[in-house]
Amino acid sequence: FFCFYAGICSALKLTVPSHTIHGIEGQPLHLTVDYNFNATASEIQIIWLFERSQSNPKYLLSSVNQRVVPDLEYQHKFTLIPPNASLRINPLHLSDEGNYIVKVNVRGNETIAASQKIQVAVDVPVTKPTVHTEPSSGVVENVGNITLKCTVDRGTRVVYQWMKNGKRLHAGPNYTFS
Repeated sequence: FFCFYAGICSALKLTVPSHTIHGIEGQPLHLTVDYNFNATASEIQIIWLFERSQSNPKYLLSSVNQRVVPDLEYQHKFTLIPPNASLRINPLHLSDEGNYIVKVNVRGNETIAASQKIQVAVDVPVTKPTVHTEPSSGVVENVGNITLKCTVDRGTRVVYQWMKNGKRLHAGPNYTFS
């Protein structure tokens, strides 16, 4: 909240998702931003920046009174349709993972401003798993051990879970996992 000398208070509220937004590599991602204020505005400016850890924020685009000015390097990747402050990323790449910063400036009698940060994680779809057996025949009768190795070629946040007859296997005298 901002209070001016005449005792008139004006607020600019900027609402963004409070949790990490997960997108899928190669797909579009929409970062939803809402803003509202109770002042008379002569100019509304929206600015988007992107930062990865350990690096300076990069300018993506901005708008003033609904005229969008993109960074020429990213003009085909990021979309803003004012007066909406939401950002569309298309297509999403692993390198797009990081923090997106939105800032809104409203100029009236005074200038009021608010900014928020949205954390984005990019997921790569998991490819079909491949299972290899050692020995390759898969037959050991009632003596010896068999080793099953499961791998995937691509994917993020991969979790492996072994099942037998639809039930989860747990480590014990007959099964070990590594």
